[in-house]
Parts: sequence; structure tokens; C-alpha cells
Amino acid sequence: MNKSKYICPICNGSNMELKHEASYVYSYLLDSDAPGSKNSDIFLSYLYDRREQTESKEYIQCNQCGTHFSTTFMNGVLEGDNETVPKE
Repeated sequence: MNKSKYICPICNGSNMELKHEASYVYSYLLDSDAPGSKNSDIFLSYLYDRREQTESKEYIQCNQCGTHFSTTFMNGVLEGDNETVPKE
């Protein structure tokens, strides 16, 4: 794996990750057997009838100091080889 070219502006650490978190609500129709129209004998949580995303967020995290940065805030702030990464 290549060494990271991105530097945390708080602690100068180079161990950065882009993270995506999402929350979902899973719905199962109630019927005469196991909950959910796709479950027949036993309930299997991955056989849902409907899934709705209720929340999601992306951020960049420094794994050295634990600081979270907005992905848009970091445009032009992350550094590589002592040069500022240009905004896209």
C-alpha cells in the first residue's frame, strides 16, 4: 500500500480515512408465518420487504488524533508533498 500523501492539519499525522455512515429503517410485512413476505419458516433479518435510508454522512477522519473533517472543508486543506491539494 502506498504511503498517504495527505497530512492532518491538526496533528500532522498521515493516517487519514474517508468514512461513510448510513442509517436505515427495515420494514417487514406481518403475515401468518415469520414476519416479512420473503420469510416463510424463520425470520431472517436480511429478507426485508422495504428499506429506507434515514440518515447518511461522509467525513474524513484522522486515525492518529481522531479529528473529523467535513469532506468539503478539506478541499484545498489536505497537503501532499508540502503542497496544498488544489480545489476541484
